[in-house]
Amino acid sequence: MSASSARTAANSERAASETHRTPAASDNGSSTLPRRQLGRYLRDWRTQAGLTIAEAARLMEWGASTLQRLEKGQADRIRTIDIQELCRIYGIPDELCDGLKGLAQQAAVKSWWHAFGDLIPENFDVYVGLEASARELRSYQSELVLGLLQTPDYTRALNRLCYPDDTEDEIERRVQLRTQRQALVTRRVSPATVDVVLHESVLHRSVGGSKVMAAQLRHLADFSTRPNVSLRILPFAAGVPLGDSTGPFTVLGFGTDSKGHQVEPPVVYVEGFTGDLYLERPADVERYHLAHECLQRSALDIQPSRHLLRQLAKECAA
Repeated sequence: MSASSARTAANSERAASETHRTPAASDNGSSTLPRRQLGRYLRDWRTQAGLTIAEAARLMEWGASTLQRLEKGQADRIRTIDIQELCRIYGIPDELCDGLKGLAQQAAVKSWWHAFGDLIPENFDVYVGLEASARELRSYQSELVLGLLQTPDYTRALNRLCYPDDTEDEIERRVQLRTQRQALVTRRVSPATVDVVLHESVLHRSVGGSKVMAAQLRHLADFSTRPNVSLRILPFAAGVPLGDSTGPFTVLGFGTDSKGHQVEPPVVYVEGFTGDLYLERPADVERYHLAHECLQRSALDIQPSRHLLRQLAKECAA
């Protein structure tokens, strides 16, 4: 994370005294993101195992309400030995089980710095599980194309650089996983809405060569015609709208229930080189929402953005 991003986060935490209580995240910290992620994974694997809450709780010699609180991320005390036993009952692979036990050991905090390989194995991707549950994503990208909008060739070129020791089969597995994630946006039933501001520098940064970039730019232009996707380009001429650099970030929302209450509190995801930052405090989330709105206002409108993408794609292909 850059120094300016760290300052942004620090300023947000100083503003946290103005926060208000949200339905899914009380001030006592009992519903933290790591625990909600743990509960989400356990619920999904229990369902895959064909077990009801009552059946699984009986196997654990628990009351159903105990397992229900764990799945909702509301358990006050979580023992790794219990997570180990649930993993055995559900048939969860060992490598995933290690990640779940790591989630169970995270402190009850509203802002979480997930250092790669610290308690949670480095190959356990916390963000992917969070993203899969999102109903809307607001993102600013200043370095690379947002993962949900990448073509396979663009992803493949990045992975070959990032994982030079991987075999071609391992690279293809990573590409396939990234492609599968995009179903969140492309599925016919209830696709997530995506609102992206992409800095113009991303369009000129060559990844995989001119042919790959031309296809990626065309893909972005075509993708932006979807009713659930808004894509704007922040041009060089816009300068620094915020007066400081936030770095890339994504604000994830999880929708509302029948009464209009948030299903889960929104989360800000700030990707880092050695770890990721997750912010849940309402003041932090609001600060990034306002930053995204400011970047939107300074960016090109959707149609001019699409025109620029198609124009640059032609130049790359020439």
